[in-house]
Amino acid sequence: MRDVNRTPAPHRRSFLKYTGALGAAAALSSSLSACSSGPESTNDTGGSGGGQNATLTAVIGYGNDGSWDPTQTASAFCMAANNHIYEGLLDTDPISREPYAALATQVPADLTGTSWKFTLRAGATFHDGKPVTADDVVFVFDRILDPKTQTLAKGFFASWLKEVRRIDAQNVELVLKFPFPEGVSRLTLAKIMPKHVFSQPGAWDDAIKGKAIGSGPYRQTAHHPKSNTTFEAFAAYNGPRRPAFKKMNWLTIVDAAPRVAKISGASAGAQIADNVPYANIARLREGGMTVQGGAGMNNLFLMFNTRHKPFDDVRVRQALRYAIDTDKMVEVALKGHGKPSSSFLNEANPSYRPAKTVYAYDPEKAKKLLKEAGVKGLEIEILSVNVSWIVDCLPTVKASWDAIGVQTTLAPQETTAVFTKMDQKQDYQVVAAASNPNQFGLDADLIMHYNYGPQNLWMGYARWAGDPVAKQLFKDMDRATQEPDADRKKAMIQDYIDVVAEQAVLYPVVHNELMTAWNPRRLAGIRPQPYPGINLLQAKWV
Repeated sequence: MRDVNRTPAPHRRSFLKYTGALGAAAALSSSLSACSSGPESTNDTGGSGGGQNATLTAVIGYGNDGSWDPTQTASAFCMAANNHIYEGLLDTDPISREPYAALATQVPADLTGTSWKFTLRAGATFHDGKPVTADDVVFVFDRILDPKTQTLAKGFFASWLKEVRRIDAQNVELVLKFPFPEGVSRLTLAKIMPKHVFSQPGAWDDAIKGKAIGSGPYRQTAHHPKSNTTFEAFAAYNGPRRPAFKKMNWLTIVDAAPRVAKISGASAGAQIADNVPYANIARLREGGMTVQGGAGMNNLFLMFNTRHKPFDDVRVRQALRYAIDTDKMVEVALKGHGKPSSSFLNEANPSYRPAKTVYAYDPEKAKKLLKEAGVKGLEIEILSVNVSWIVDCLPTVKASWDAIGVQTTLAPQETTAVFTKMDQKQDYQVVAAASNPNQFGLDADLIMHYNYGPQNLWMGYARWAGDPVAKQLFKDMDRATQEPDADRKKAMIQDYIDVVAEQAVLYPVVHNELMTAWNPRRLAGIRPQPYPGINLLQAKWV
């Protein structure tokens, strides 16, 4: 999907930070100094105590210092915020993922051809007052499809989208390489940005650092990395999902305890929080909060460095997977809010079936595989991100591996440190982190290409793309993408997922439920997401 050798390190890290577990980012540049000041501190809720003009205060359990460039970002905070700031031609419902007309006036009636035409919504304007035109649409897609520009979004479009043409000021045509009905839901990932702003020198760097100007229902008013980002309703917005809150203040609080404290008690400083720890659910409910979960693709994965022996041997990778007591992990660390993985996909995915290789707990099989591989006295350091629920799961991995004679050391640390090491091509053995491709969509082709591909960032980290098995896998994946028959495509995807499962290079250990808490006396219309972040486009004050 991307040239991992040529992409600058800050861009590579921003590519990953969609769970808050991944990536690093630069501080806010002076180009944003013109933004209005935010609250004096993150304790200032801006009058959120009552009234329809109160500021909605949200607590996000992930950093706001990842890339804000919609063509680059995988940051949970930034993607969620951008869904309020920007629009695609089409956007998708955050729960059903069904596409709806956003900047375009309608969803194409026929998705079986190779030409989709869109008319832009009359009167749509950017937050700086300039009208949205076809030139802006072409500008964004040209960047995404530019072979000289490496972006995350390219991996979602380049395989099937040939070009985007301007018909006139209000109409555009998307020309497809082959019929690809699944692409219609991906249009939400191409947020339309003003050409007059982001075609200027240095503007893409500004976008990465936090500059956000869209046509959506909320405009960004201030951005303070590692602290908070503020928004206000865009008065000129005339699209389908109108802003219900006059102002919003989104706090970034990665540590679990202060995040929970912020929404607890009579003097709570926020009305909603995502990434609620399982251990706090009962107490929050007792205090009158609604706490609900969304089960989806969210997972703890292990990734092996296949150039570090003995992890080049598939038997060793399999042995370490069979050794993990995943039922215990679900019971103890996840408090029952998860399931051991039985495929790369979670069970609710439309393309799911159990993989031919399922890593049920089998320590004897694990020891046998290690013996067959000639491995004795193995010592492993697990390099891990320090996301709270990941850290809770790691002791089960250590106990399981210690039990089969593999001396295991846990090394959780700041996310920036983890991925800086890999960006710098430093040696490592095993990485444990969180992932949730559902943030981009539900279609299995997208999910699998996000993780696997000859120029894929993850495969660069795993040092596996040159393996003969990998090369054949990538060919099988490309054939599945172009398969016109839906049932046949599904079967082809399931077949190559079997290969991914067997190889266990980068593979989920457990899929878990994400919990959102909110004050039902203040907010209505909240729907918990099965992926990180929040969506308030259909929420309102009570």
